[in-house]
Formats: sequence, structure tokens, C-alpha cells
Amino acid sequence: MTPLAVLVLAAGTFCFRIVGPGLRGRLRLPVRLDRLLSDAAVVLLVALVVVSTLTDGHHAAGWARPAGVLVGGALVLRRAPFPVVVVAAAGTTALLRLAGVP
Repeated sequence: MTPLAVLVLAAGTFCFRIVGPGLRGRLRLPVRLDRLLSDAAVVLLVALVVVSTLTDGHHAAGWARPAGVLVGGALVLRRAPFPVVVVAAAGTTALLRLAGVP
């Protein structure tokens, strides 16, 4: 990516971040559209987690990474502190890989 393209994208992102909060009070969205946009954001984040968990490039990630994410998700549901969730998920994945699980 050329430096000019990076600068243009950075400027556009900065403008969106500045204009967004200012328009929030002026622009009224219908309640249904607001709810759909909120749901769409959640769906996109879940899709990102699933793709990142199950794939490594163009190949399957194996069983260790999904197991680590599952442990992390279970701890989040039990309201564990964030550092505990991260260390447990990474530790689970590392121990499974150490044991030879792909």
C-alpha cells in the first residue's frame, strides 16, 4: 500500500471519528434501524471471532485454538477477570499444542 493511500485512509478514519459524535445528537434513526445496526455489529464481531478461531490462513487451525477460545468464553460467562481469561485461554492452547494436539 502506498504512503498516499495510507494517509488518505488515516484522514478518512480521523474524520469519521470526529464527525460521528457530533452527528449522533442531530441524526435520529428509526428505533428498528438502530436495533438492526446494533445487532449487525454483534454479528460481525462474532463472525470475526469464529473465522479467527477456526482458520489459520486458508487452512483449518486445528483443535488447540478452538479449545482455548472455549475455555476463555466459559470464563467470561463466569465473569472472571480479563487477565485470568487471557492467561487461561493461552495456557490451554499452549498445553494442548505441547501435548501434540494440532
